[in-house]
Amino acid sequence: MDRKKIVEIISNHYSPLTPECKLDLITNSKLLVLQKGTVLVRGGQFSDKTFFIVNGCARAYYLKDGKDISDWFAFENEFISSINSFFLNIPSPHFIELIEDSVLLEISRGNIEILSNTYHDFERLSKVVAIKTMLKQQERITSMQFHSAEEKYKNLLSIHPDINQRIPLTHIASYINITLETLSRIRKRLTRI
Repeated sequence: MDRKKIVEIISNHYSPLTPECKLDLITNSKLLVLQKGTVLVRGGQFSDKTFFIVNGCARAYYLKDGKDISDWFAFENEFISSINSFFLNIPSPHFIELIEDSVLLEISRGNIEILSNTYHDFERLSKVVAIKTMLKQQERITSMQFHSAEEKYKNLLSIHPDINQRIPLTHIASYINITLETLSRIRKRLTRI
């Protein structure tokens, strides 16, 4: 897929862009075709890039006391970045890695600022992306605080029905803050229903 089609998807999925803005976005972005396991951002590294996932999926995770804790999954037609590093220009507190072979559109903070200052429609697009990302993270926080382990898993399945085929169960368990054993019991119980 070429950048022109990808920019069209972004325009249709998030917020309409003018032909001039689309052309500038095409010029000021980079198409990446990367393998599963590629680390896009390392913990402690500065990151001024955001990634739009065309195909594949990625996860953000922390390393805490040698333990890998998944914090965010992103799939087709979603953006992912080290939000703290991107917006605050500080070292990233987490890693971002590809879970599958992936096609991404990479856009730097500098180019986003130029496009936002040049085009109101791009500024609107940036706002819509930020809002959708915040709402997704807020939904996760609410789920973590108020739902049982089974409810958290069912909610994840309702949003991403194929997640078990795409994300290792250890990462899913970590993401919903339960042990792998608890997740296995829940999955067994749900398959019997």
